[in-house]
Amino acid sequence: MSDLHIAADVKRKALANVQDVQLYINGQFLNAESNQTFDNINPFTNEKINNVASGGKEDIHKAAMAAKKAFKGEWGKMKQSERLAYVYKIADLIDEHVEELAPLESYDTGLPLSITKKMVSRASQNFRFYAEMVSSRMVGDAYQVDNEFLNYTIHKPVGVAGLITPWNAPFMLETWKIAPALATGNTVILKPAEWSPLTANKLAEIIDQAGLPDGVFNVVHGYGETAGASLVAHEDVQLISFTGETTTGSEIMKNGADALKRFSMELGGKSPIIVFDDADLDRALDACTWGIFSFNGERCTANSRLYIHEDVTEDFIAKLKERVDHITVGDPLDESTQVGPLIHTKHSENVKSYLELAKEEGCDVYQGSVPEEYSRGNYVPPTLLLNADNSMRVVQEEIFGPVLAVMTFRDEEEVIELANGVRYGLAGYVWTKDIQRGHRVSQAIDAGMLWINSQNVRDLRTPFGGSKHSGIGREGGYYAFEFYTEMQVVHVALGDHRIPQFGKK
Repeated sequence: MSDLHIAADVKRKALANVQDVQLYINGQFLNAESNQTFDNINPFTNEKINNVASGGKEDIHKAAMAAKKAFKGEWGKMKQSERLAYVYKIADLIDEHVEELAPLESYDTGLPLSITKKMVSRASQNFRFYAEMVSSRMVGDAYQVDNEFLNYTIHKPVGVAGLITPWNAPFMLETWKIAPALATGNTVILKPAEWSPLTANKLAEIIDQAGLPDGVFNVVHGYGETAGASLVAHEDVQLISFTGETTTGSEIMKNGADALKRFSMELGGKSPIIVFDDADLDRALDACTWGIFSFNGERCTANSRLYIHEDVTEDFIAKLKERVDHITVGDPLDESTQVGPLIHTKHSENVKSYLELAKEEGCDVYQGSVPEEYSRGNYVPPTLLLNADNSMRVVQEEIFGPVLAVMTFRDEEEVIELANGVRYGLAGYVWTKDIQRGHRVSQAIDAGMLWINSQNVRDLRTPFGGSKHSGIGREGGYYAFEFYTEMQVVHVALGDHRIPQFGKK
């Protein structure tokens, strides 16, 4: 047994006594009003980790009342500098717990430890970034009208923000929403994904340690159809930020429409990676394999559709197969592992059903292997769907696993049409040494985010979001202020301007 295998076993034993998870409402850890719980399952062994409190309508109402009271009271009246001091304190506390958070996230989700370490380290950066953005970039405009008027705008927090987060990168994506919500002065109710509760609970402990006023931050675990639906329906929750599957996002918007809630939706993706014949093929190969097989393929911006120029297809696919053969599939707590188990049996079975469908639709399915010792886990090996075409369901639908559909193209016009030929529009990747063509093709693709000659490297200052069925709105940078704040305009008369005198004799 290697040193890394031994280290993974040590980490697993240390995590074996994880405590049951409660709700966090109004500064207290509580059982659900119903006292109901659900099992949290380890994706590596499919054994039970712990019990999680299953919140419902009553718990959401308690959290909403606490959040509303804090918004109207201490938090809402607090000076910005004092509020941001709390945000910085949360960042510092996250840094203190990084070594604990990364293996906890890996244990809960099946994501390789090498991935969770990077994600967790980004979480504190989210808080510091938004504290800095609020103090430096949350500014208004002033419009003077001759010497008669001064009109200016200000940003005001909206109120109670309902944040519904996914299971594929839970801790990082939770902080990605919580940080701007708190920094701009809102209060928060977090509804984490039920398949990944552990680091959300740890975050509640960290924020509790930071000493925020009661009710400012609340966590209600539970199922989407109970806790999630109740959060969306609650009349005192003005904002809903959701990251997840497109059909669920559509249902959330329908349920919140009557209350005219404000929505931010980051939904599904089926992003293309386009490799022209003049590209740096070795770098494109690196980016392509990383972009689909990292995060176990459970990534909204994954490049799940490859369009390779027909003149370089044979060599590129041969190298892709070689990469697939050598990807390390293993224990998520082993730092040498590149692909771990998928989050849940239901999800892995769904991904496997797409592989069967691919065969029925005429694809050649080429796969890596999963060592026999990991047979209890939810593993799907890195997979290539060769001889695919745009008409197939496996190309049109989001699979959300380590599965890459491989297709060819002849020219620029054709590949633009192919890339745009799905309902999603989250991201895209273009590889070419012709920078004019790179810009042309990128701008012609219907997607919210494009990378040219680059893997998925994020800049927190830029907007994040998609078009078509991939989402509504943008978060990130100062663009988040459009969602998390209300812009108000104040008109000031600088003199006694003329006012029509209706009814005066």
